Amino acid sequence: MRIDRARLYNRLKQQAKKLKQETYALYLAGRDRRVPWYARLLAVAIAAYLFSPLDLIPDFIPILGYLDDLILVPLGIWLVLKMIPPTVLNECRQRATLEIDRDKPSSSIVAAIIISLWFICGVLIFVWIGRMLKK
Repeated sequence: MRIDRARLYNRLKQQAKKLKQETYALYLAGRDRRVPWYARLLAVAIAAYLFSPLDLIPDFIPILGYLDDLILVPLGIWLVLKMIPPTVLNECRQRATLEIDRDKPSSSIVAAIIISLWFICGVLIFVWIGRMLKK
């Protein structure tokens, strides 16, 4: 059985583009006021995690390093998609497709904000662990 590499490459490229569009649509839905607050919060958290260069479990740890990417992220996306009203989700998907085609979603400001948030969370966790060890 011969694998057609060009066909496989095109399918993977299409799947990656679809994942990028879905993620950006979730980000847009997270900013839409018609979406319940808990769904918006989860959508923004998932989009931030996906676009963030940091992982909960580092990828260099064998097997466990990819579990968050392979299980937690799709599960979170599925959960958020169920929480968002269908009409809002369709509008966000259309906007995401248009904006990605124009190469709009890249932003160094958003990257700086995400890295800053991860840094602040890390410092808070470090301080919390320090206080727990002192007791």
